[in-house]
This record gives sequence, C-alpha cells and structure tokens, in this order.
Amino acid sequence: MKPILFLFGLIFTLAMEGQTLRLTQSVAVPDVNGRIDHLSVDAPGQRLFVAALGNNTVEVVDLNAGKVVRSLRGFSEPQGLLFLPEFNRLYVANGGDGTVRVFDGTTFASIATLKFEDDADNLRYDATAKQVYVGYGSGALGIIDATKDTVVGSIPLTAHPESFQIEANGPRIFVNLPGSHTVAVIDRRHRQVIGHWPLGLVAANFPMALDEAGHRAFIACRTPARLLVFDTETGKELQKLELHGDCDDVFFDAKHHRVYASCGEGFLDVFARVGTGEYTPQTRVKTEPRGRTSFFDGTRIFVAVPRSGTTDAKLLGFEIMR
Repeated sequence: MKPILFLFGLIFTLAMEGQTLRLTQSVAVPDVNGRIDHLSVDAPGQRLFVAALGNNTVEVVDLNAGKVVRSLRGFSEPQGLLFLPEFNRLYVANGGDGTVRVFDGTTFASIATLKFEDDADNLRYDATAKQVYVGYGSGALGIIDATKDTVVGSIPLTAHPESFQIEANGPRIFVNLPGSHTVAVIDRRHRQVIGHWPLGLVAANFPMALDEAGHRAFIACRTPARLLVFDTETGKELQKLELHGDCDDVFFDAKHHRVYASCGEGFLDVFARVGTGEYTPQTRVKTEPRGRTSFFDGTRIFVAVPRSGTTDAKLLGFEIMR
C-alpha cells in the first residue's frame, strides 16, 4: 500500500507544479562568473537587470529577445538593483565601496554617485514620498530623494539590514536584522525604530515579503530553513513552515494569495493561503542548485542560476499559471 500512496503523492505534486508554475524561458548569461545577487525589472521596456556581484557587472537582459543585450561594468560588488520607470533611472547599490550609483535608463550614462558608509545592499522605493531607501553599513537605512538623486537622511539600526519592505498605505518599514536576530519596525515619518520582533530559535533572516492588506510579513530564515509568518499589527509570530535551504528571495503574490521562495538548494517553494487564513505548502518546483536569487514581476518569476563549471550562468523564467 505504501508504494501506491507514494506514487499517488508524486503524481499529485507533479500535477500541482504544472498548474502553479511553468518554465517558459531559459536565458543564458555568458561571461559571468561568481555569485549573482538581486534583480530588478523594467516592465514597460521588458528588460531584466541582474546584479552579477562576483563579476562586478550589471547584466541587461532583453526578455522579449531572450538574451543579454548589454553588460555594464566598473562596479564594486553590486548587490541591490532598483529600476524606476517614473524617472527612467537605474540605481545600483555596491557592497564593495558603499556607493549607490544612478544611471540613465536608456543610455546608462552616469547621473550620480552617492556614498554611504559601506556595504550598500538592498534598495526599495517609497512612491508616495519619491524616496529611495538603501540598507548599508553596520546598521542604517539611507534615504535618497529620487527627484534630485541626493541623500536626504538616514535611520540608524542595531545591525546591518538585509531585506526590508515599505508599506504603500502606511508609515512603517519592516527590516530584517540577522545580526541582532530580530525584525525592526520603523516609522518613516519620524525616521525612528518603534519596535523589534524577536525570532526565537531561528536565525539568518535574510529575505522578506509583505502582504500589507492582509497584515502579514513573511520572513525566510536559513538556520534552520523556515518561513515565518508574522502579524504586522501585533508583531506576533503566527506560523513556522519548513523551507528548502539557502533561501535568498521571497515574494508575495496578492492575486493568488501565494508566497514564492527561491532556495539555493534548487527549488522554488510555493505556499498558499487556505480558508483559515493560514499558509500551507502548496508545491515545490525544481530549479537548479545555487539558484537562490529571484524576481517576481506579477506574472512571472525569474530565478538566477550562477555559472557551474563550463555551464554559463542563466535565468529561468517561470510563468504563473493560476
């Protein structure tokens, strides 16, 4: 009986994978060695920007053509990327020299170089205030006026910030602080921390996603590999779900009430909201080992896979089926 049950479970899992995500594109990223960090998309122009940290380049991918069309050079460990169609600007945060470099989105001419302490990392945009936030150094968020590309302030933190999320309809920013084993809550109107959420017996909280309307924050941890679900109104942990190892990006899909987590162990883990309001593992989709960074544009997920031996780095594009 057990082999039959196992076979049924395997068939069910494969069927769910086909219904949830479908691999539709594989784009070679040649001449890129080493670690690949975060990505950003130019939706109107159908371009994907890839931070090739170990290569000190930013790769520009034409998604319609399915190929790299430009390699921007001269960076120092590029980590965070942010493309703003509103201003046709590309922001690149560099871990090696602590700069955020700003480029014209068409010509890629340099517009500004903004210096922070060091280890400039994740970038996020507050569309209401027209401000770009960057996590950097031993603990701070820098604030950039996107209309002038100048630094206008900073918010001190207790440790280096990894992923953080900004409320679109509220004043808060939620920040992963793996160095202090917490999530910080910031009131950006007053530029100050107003609370911390302790993580208990899990650590290495790098990726984060936010369901602002549903009052949920999703925190992916690596030690051990778990997805934590927090209530953003109370700061209480609601769930702790098993996750594949080495997760570096997580995204919330508001249309389908799902969470997608890209894990370097070689899987995209998909979690779905059920009738009780809780989340449950829905399926896992095989990618490739070390494919841990990704980007969700609302209809597709792109997973970056670094070079392995003589095999070029690549981008795997998955279509959201339903």
